[in-house]
Amino acid sequence: MTTERPREGEPARAGGRPGLREVAEVAGVSHQTVSRVFKDHPRVSAETRAKVLAAAAQLDFRPNAIARALATGSSRTIGVVSFDTTLFGPASMVSAIERSAREADYFVSVVGLSSPSRRSVAEAADRLRGQGVDGIILIPGHVSADQVVRHLPGHLPVVSLSAADTVTSASVDQYGGPLAAVRHLLDLGHTTVHHAAGPADWRDARERERAWRDALAGAGAPVAEPLPGDWSAASGYERGKRLAADPSVTAVFAANDHIALGLLLALHEAGRRVPEDVSVIGFDDIPEAAFFTPPLTTVRQDFAALGRRSMALLLEQISGTAPAGPAGVVVPTELVVRRSTARRA
Repeated sequence: MTTERPREGEPARAGGRPGLREVAEVAGVSHQTVSRVFKDHPRVSAETRAKVLAAAAQLDFRPNAIARALATGSSRTIGVVSFDTTLFGPASMVSAIERSAREADYFVSVVGLSSPSRRSVAEAADRLRGQGVDGIILIPGHVSADQVVRHLPGHLPVVSLSAADTVTSASVDQYGGPLAAVRHLLDLGHTTVHHAAGPADWRDARERERAWRDALAGAGAPVAEPLPGDWSAASGYERGKRLAADPSVTAVFAANDHIALGLLLALHEAGRRVPEDVSVIGFDDIPEAAFFTPPLTTVRQDFAALGRRSMALLLEQISGTAPAGPAGVVVPTELVVRRSTARRA
């Protein structure tokens, strides 16, 4: 029994997945030439490449990723190990990595972990190694990247999206952004700035708190005790009720925009107007921040730039062109001034 091939100019029939030879027939070239096109061989003319790609599109042909990996020694896939992907920051990082990977013709395999235990990290690494990933991007969340990387295979290229000492990293400036935010409030005439902090076990939260303290100390302003909590709007609301009850509070720096959202509601319910009575500033610039009441002044993280830089660093390692030793790239933040901050009356 023979399998009927599609006629020239026709797509393969259901169940008859087209291969290199079918593409070659439609393009009028050899199947070796088709193979060279999909391996990005330099000795293929632009005209021949265009004919092959047009034939492949006509037949809905897609190269077999496993076969290509065996032929080239590369899966064109990177792994991402992330904690707390339900939060805006980690989720935005994953999205930025996926966009940058597509631009570089790479696939992405994401492993989300609920806890940073040694076993969970090792299992994630084994799973990604089983998929033959070319490298790993790590989003460490509330744990140190230096601790996590010890549980990853030493031969795999790794980039952390949090500053680290032992591994190459691309990170957002978690210090300069909050420093600018607090200085903005002080420049508006506020004698001090209170802080609704993020979780103390997160490095990003600690850096934002350190910047808040340094900005106040540099201006000779009083430093009140920060109000700790988690990253949620509910946590911001509970702390907002305490801040709203203190008539001396005129400015608050929230460790993220969701905390700021809870603060705004608590202040509104207490009859404290924003920004006339209390100025509020957040961090992240989530898509909804411009639609808060009032629109939120915040610090924007450039996740697109972070994705591009992390992919560039990983590809340098994969290609063997990275400099010796861990490197660190810091992506700057931007203060976005809206209507939740105003000069103190």
